[in-house]
Amino acid sequence: MEGTSRADGRNPNQLRPFSCTGNPLNRAHGSARWAQGDTVVLAAVYGPKPGTRKGENPEKASIEVVWKPKTGQIGRQEREYEMTLKRTLQSICVLTVHPNTTTSVVLQVVGDDGSLLPCAINASCAALAFAGIPLKHLAVAIGCGVMENGAVILDTNMAEEQQLKSFAHLVFPSSRKSVDSKEAKQKDEEFERGLITSISHGVMSEDDYLNCIERGLAASSRISDFMRKTLQKEASSVGA
Repeated sequence: MEGTSRADGRNPNQLRPFSCTGNPLNRAHGSARWAQGDTVVLAAVYGPKPGTRKGENPEKASIEVVWKPKTGQIGRQEREYEMTLKRTLQSICVLTVHPNTTTSVVLQVVGDDGSLLPCAINASCAALAFAGIPLKHLAVAIGCGVMENGAVILDTNMAEEQQLKSFAHLVFPSSRKSVDSKEAKQKDEEFERGLITSISHGVMSEDDYLNCIERGLAASSRISDFMRKTLQKEASSVGA
């Protein structure tokens, strides 16, 4: 099953081509356009702005997430995306630096050809970094699908998602270093990888789930390397 060829010609572990454009929006404090194949999400960060919403801890910074579909009104699925993104982003942000403030992250879906939530998480993380929001570390997301025949495939497109028995969206920590740190390569190898967020749907055995984590973790390093290079390139161009 490892050699299973997919309809688009990729092997099970192969990711679609990804790209990231830094700060495409002039009015946002930071923004990123992240693409994985034909799935494209534009993330914009505004803030931090004074004050927090009712129910939020005023002694910490608050993260607000707004999801904008490509077409139509926001529904239950989009609300779930917002909640997952908020929990994920709050876990990687240093919330004690700007207490009693709110940072808004607005996601605009430009194209959806599968693995939409992982793409949105990657876009959000890059946008937060471009905005200079203090981060504990970067984070990268990957989608893993389990086919009816038991094969595990990564970075599923929309056609594949219609045929999946189950799938998991996984978010892994990337690097402790800040984006503009001069100590860019220090302690990278010492960083303890873990699982920040895990969202699964469908019938998935324990072996399938562990297989998804193992394969997803291996793939996340490729996305992590790309994201760090993109952020460092942007930082270099700004400082030039």
